[in-house]
Amino acid sequence: MAADTHARQIAGLDALELAPARRAGLLTRAWAGTWPVALAVALVLAAWELVVLAGWWPEYVFAGPLTTLTELGHRLGEAEFYQALTVTLRRAVVGFALAIAVGLVVGALVSRIRPLRRAVGSLITGLQTMPSIAWFPLAILLFGLSESAILFVVVLGAAPSVANGLIAGVDYTPPILLRAGHMLGFRRLTLYRHVILPASLPSFLAGLKQGWAFAWRSLMAGELLVIIANRPSLGEQLHFARELADSPGLLATMIVILVIGILVDRLFGLADNALRRRWGLHQVTA
Repeated sequence: MAADTHARQIAGLDALELAPARRAGLLTRAWAGTWPVALAVALVLAAWELVVLAGWWPEYVFAGPLTTLTELGHRLGEAEFYQALTVTLRRAVVGFALAIAVGLVVGALVSRIRPLRRAVGSLITGLQTMPSIAWFPLAILLFGLSESAILFVVVLGAAPSVANGLIAGVDYTPPILLRAGHMLGFRRLTLYRHVILPASLPSFLAGLKQGWAFAWRSLMAGELLVIIANRPSLGEQLHFARELADSPGLLATMIVILVIGILVDRLFGLADNALRRRWGLHQVTA
């Protein structure tokens, strides 16, 4: 009888500690997530309009928000814009996927083989800090003005961040987990699959996020420099808008690039929140 009472008390404490937060109404949560973004956009548009009204540059050099948003609306109704968007996103996805594959292999080898880490550990960090634009002369020399030149630089820009994220995650894997894995009979690949990779997910996810940022910047630089006939892209639109002094078109394309970056960052934020909930790290609010 006493044991049953004690078990009920412990269960009650667990339920109290793990009780989910009371969810606000749908409209309240939507408003809470919308108004900070709306306020930030309004402040940026106001500051932008004030700069235009100050007359520091003529409007054909630095267009105002109304002119730019009107041009953006026109572009959203054109098929060429979606062709350019598709080409750019395809390059981003393919390049980032290749960077993840390369970063995983390099990170896994360097993190577990000490002589290899001493040999190339600093080189990976050096490649990570090297500006991606510096790779394009070599890429164009090797591959010409082609898709391969762009993907080459995207991979080199993103893979070191992915590898360093995995290496950091492996380094901070608690030794007790490794010992538990050995006790369960895990060795090499099975140890990586069932113990090391799950334990290194937070650092690896941070490396993926940083790698995407490098990949996106490398891709935009590549599309500005490597113009391929009959393959429109967002970078190509930036290039020709600059050549034709089309300030509204240039700024409209920059807004699209910025929005894509924000949306991808939100996706990484959702993945991070899901990982935190799975690990019990999310904050419970009343």
